[in-house]
Amino acid sequence: MIAGHLQIKNDNYYMVLNYTDANGKRRQPWIPTGLPAKGNKRRAEKLLLDTRKSFVPPVVSKENEDISSDMLFADYMELWLEIIRSSVEKTTFSSYTQMVKGKIAPYFRNTGLTLDGIQAKHIQSFYLHELKTVSPGTVIHYHANIHKALKYAVKMDLIPFNPADKVERPKKQRYIADYYRQEELERLLEASKDHPYSLLIQMTAFYGLRRSEALDARWSRVDWEKKTILLDAKIIEYKENGKVIIEPVEEMKNKSSRRTLPLPDPVYEMLCEEREKQDLYRRMFKGSYNRKYDDYICVDQFGGLIRPNRVTQRFADLIRQCGLRKIRFHDLRHTFASILIGQDVPLINVSNFLGHSDLSTTANIYAHLDKASKQASANIITGILNKAKD
Repeated sequence: MIAGHLQIKNDNYYMVLNYTDANGKRRQPWIPTGLPAKGNKRRAEKLLLDTRKSFVPPVVSKENEDISSDMLFADYMELWLEIIRSSVEKTTFSSYTQMVKGKIAPYFRNTGLTLDGIQAKHIQSFYLHELKTVSPGTVIHYHANIHKALKYAVKMDLIPFNPADKVERPKKQRYIADYYRQEELERLLEASKDHPYSLLIQMTAFYGLRRSEALDARWSRVDWEKKTILLDAKIIEYKENGKVIIEPVEEMKNKSSRRTLPLPDPVYEMLCEEREKQDLYRRMFKGSYNRKYDDYICVDQFGGLIRPNRVTQRFADLIRQCGLRKIRFHDLRHTFASILIGQDVPLINVSNFLGHSDLSTTANIYAHLDKASKQASANIITGILNKAKD
């Protein structure tokens, strides 16, 4: 007869069994009794005894033979990565991997803590340690990983509750979007005319595109007669086994991200020039030109896809060389929105252009612009009143 005892969780009795499997690993499955803790102690004890007598340890499969409550927490976090690999996007998995293998697992491996030994105070200590060198936002991402991993452990009856629920995570800092004023944007567009990413920069600034959307713009989505362009895919970059992968994905961030935008004359002309340039490069480089991505508007001179992270790096170099104020490439999207809002374009129209799933998203990000607009109006009225007094 195997060992076991009763535990109370969420005001209900659970049977906690203890046995060693065929591989010599200790197992502690939690089995619900269905009995409320109040007034059912004897019935729970009898059920536990019967279960201990009749329990037959399950055959351990290769898929779950390595997971147990007494394994190192660091090992569990890395195993959890493999468990969720197929259920998240590749970019998400790459991000999780960097956090778990780069920070979380190394820290907890040094503590020697096991999965069933991890407590809220240990997680809190990790956050305090990390806050010395990283931002609260980064620690919040660590918390999300740890919380999800431990939630899975609870689901698998490896631990009775999630200790991350008791941890005080850092307060999320309110994000205020940065952007260029109109004169700064004009300087950028002028300075980027001869830059390899000129078209990419201009399209992003003109439409307020996400970087991944701009890189996936395709010739087949352009309607030359109606002068429109359809955005319905994105380019992602992630690491797999240490190798950088660039990959088109036929899936947008949300349904609203799939949208058709107009092609005003300046953009129409830029696209015509780009198409002619790509035809020229194909003739010049012949067999060296990559024909695999002929449908993509933003490619390098040899026809290859452009790495999203390289765009970020080259953009930072460009604005530094031009003496412009430092902003991120993504802030061109905010620049686009700020100019529209400054011209009193209705927020719903701005939201549709940006491809936000909800109007509240647009309102939350650009609330400070709306406040500035109201203040400007108040200043105008104050000026009028002051003149009237004179």
